[in-house]
Amino acid sequence: MRLPNTAHETQPWLIHQIAPDFRLEDVWALPTPGGPDGFTTLVSVLQDGDFQQDAPPVARMLWQLRWKLGAALGLDRDRGGLDTRVRSLRHRLPPTLPEAAAIHPGDGRSPFTFLYQSGNERAAEIANRTMHGVVHLGWVPDEQGGWRGQMAVLVKPNGRLGTAYMAAIRPFRHQVVCPALMRSWERRWQRQWERDTRPAPTGQHDAPAAVQP
Repeated sequence: MRLPNTAHETQPWLIHQIAPDFRLEDVWALPTPGGPDGFTTLVSVLQDGDFQQDAPPVARMLWQLRWKLGAALGLDRDRGGLDTRVRSLRHRLPPTLPEAAAIHPGDGRSPFTFLYQSGNERAAEIANRTMHGVVHLGWVPDEQGGWRGQMAVLVKPNGRLGTAYMAAIRPFRHQVVCPALMRSWERRWQRQWERDTRPAPTGQHDAPAAVQP
């Protein structure tokens, strides 16, 4: 579910200091209900997923089409990415941030580069010829007394090309890709919840000693 921008802007996130010159594109409530300590589980569930495998055919087709067009038009060449066309936001990380929170190995499946994780938030970045973007994950109280995940997308378009590109893909992101992503995350979250709450099997070794001869 899309949320008003204030849902992100009013939170005391570190990302406000890291990317104040980025435009907040949209904010989403994630279908991942839990308790106050659920952020680590959220990160684990999202890292283990593969959107291209989980998404419905229409969303997969749009996702693959985007990368094919990017290859054909040269949108994703190395010289248009991080530390070539634009400098990574890592140089803006505060010196007080623990070093371990700013170093993370990539899994090779995501086009995003890990930026940092601190407290109940995590950010990753991406850059190409059209924009420099950040995906931000947070863990926030919900309206029912519980907690849930929240995702925000921040962008810095690259001139007129980037502005036109973001405007062109916005309807597809809002109406097809992001809703499919939410459903995929919801299914994975539900499976994780079922595993975490499933009672442990009882074996014969658990029989009380009183029944032994």
